[in-house]
Amino acid sequence: MYSLLEVAASRQAEIPAIGTLNEGALHAQLKDWFRRPGDRVEQVVAGFIIDLVRGKLLIEIQTGSFAPLRRKLELLTGQHRVRLVAPVPLVRTIIRLSDEGELLSARRSPRRGRIEDIFDRLVSIPSLLCRPRFQLEVILSHQDELRVYRQGQAFRRHGWVVAGRRLVSVEQSVRIGCPDDAARLLPPSLPELFDTAELAEAAAIERRLAQQMAYCLRAMGVLETTGKRGNAIVYRRVETPALS
Repeated sequence: MYSLLEVAASRQAEIPAIGTLNEGALHAQLKDWFRRPGDRVEQVVAGFIIDLVRGKLLIEIQTGSFAPLRRKLELLTGQHRVRLVAPVPLVRTIIRLSDEGELLSARRSPRRGRIEDIFDRLVSIPSLLCRPRFQLEVILSHQDELRVYRQGQAFRRHGWVVAGRRLVSVEQSVRIGCPDDAARLLPPSLPELFDTAELAEAAAIERRLAQQMAYCLRAMGVLETTGKRGNAIVYRRVETPALS
């Protein structure tokens, strides 16, 4: 639906003061990018605040873990169509700032993201994709990650704490509306029977992400277990009947 769409690059704007940097910046930018004429913003539905209401469709934008939304989504999808919008950074630029917001350095992260990264968050709510009123939209994007130095914190990053994220551009939007859509993310080269080590190799992803992917797809009913090879669980795809 949306491919190679560019949004205004936030790096062109003046870098804000440290006190204004937070995860809400990315959320607000995605809401502006996703909003269409006629959408209602920050509406109360069934006691919950909804980011965007588009006719009978409720749109929630989540930049972090899905776990805090589990109860909200379960209740809303009982009566309403709900689309969960989630960004996955394909490319991240690491920007270090002084406490006054002065640019100290900027470098491209060597790790490139991919669509399969969404399973790291989907493990909190995999069975929701079995509900006909729920769909997930993954925004593959370029982002700036803003960091500031805080002594004694973030040991792995040598004291550089993530202060916020900004949207630079949107490369593609992928909609996952049902378990079969999620199953299409499995690599076609997988054998009929496979374990997560083989899934990780075929998809060129880390073993942990392959395990999360298998867990989600099994919870959705598109994978089933067939036994073990040593300590490794063996899976196979579940064939879904074709619609006439």
